[in-house]
Amino acid sequence: MKTALITGITGQDGPYLAELLLSKGYKVYGLVRRLSTPNMENIGHISDKIELVSGDLLDQGSLTDAIEESKPDEVYNLAAQSFVKASWDQPVLTGEFTALGVTRVLEAIRTVNPKIKFYQASSSEMFGKVTETPQKETTRFHPRSPYGVAKVYGHYITLNYRESYDIFACSGILFNHESPRRGIEFVTRKITNAVARISLGKQNKLELGSLEPKRDWGFAGDYVEAMWLMLQQKTADDYVIATGENHSVKEFVEEAFKVIGIETWEKYVVSNTRKHMRPAEVDYLIGDASKAKRVLGWQPKTSFKELVKMMVDADLKREKENNK
Repeated sequence: MKTALITGITGQDGPYLAELLLSKGYKVYGLVRRLSTPNMENIGHISDKIELVSGDLLDQGSLTDAIEESKPDEVYNLAAQSFVKASWDQPVLTGEFTALGVTRVLEAIRTVNPKIKFYQASSSEMFGKVTETPQKETTRFHPRSPYGVAKVYGHYITLNYRESYDIFACSGILFNHESPRRGIEFVTRKITNAVARISLGKQNKLELGSLEPKRDWGFAGDYVEAMWLMLQQKTADDYVIATGENHSVKEFVEEAFKVIGIETWEKYVVSNTRKHMRPAEVDYLIGDASKAKRVLGWQPKTSFKELVKMMVDADLKREKENNK
């Protein structure tokens, strides 16, 4: 039986990864911060199948203790301050979690057992102001937010530990991936939740920023399989994980309203670009995952339309249950 430790297990990707690893016979540990009211919503359904250990990406000693306690074969570092907009409000904290936090996990592995395999959650936000389209593993990074900058650091420190200490350390450069477990503060979930509420007469309008930015959106449940596949290879390497399609925020809105039978969505949507403007924006991202398909045998299974419908249906169910 293999053992895995997942940081960020209470977020969006952590539960999907835990479910996958459990299905493959792993013993799964999840790293959680000591909070007075921990957020267990996304892992409640598997809480009896996993073990939680205390640890904090800001505290080196706690990470070393967590790895000594769990004795993992594989560590998946999914924890970060991952809300891009908030990274301008809290740039230093974002750097501590999303950049230096990676170093602390790698140092804990180097100290306790350098044979542990390590996965780092890199991000398409590292490409930022893109220099080529589509973006692949060799595309130059030009991040446009403190979050993107921090992710670039995390990406390169992972490469550095691989080359310096011969640690099996991989980075997955994941393009936008969503699911019903996505936090409500993210634009995709904001859209699907509002559409569900509008359908049920609980809300009248959906306020967004610009509808023009385009993203390569996939399903988080598909993407965690790529994470696992990276750590099963003979050689550690980095991979872009993406669908190879991109869609605008406007298309996402349009598709979400179609799920509830509304074609004339414009009368429900307010675009307030001034209120929701970022200091620097990323307008266009689309990934080339041909290397992952060739080496890992991975490819996405869920289409854009299926993803949007899945999220709207889940929010409809939530909102109906809230009436009970």
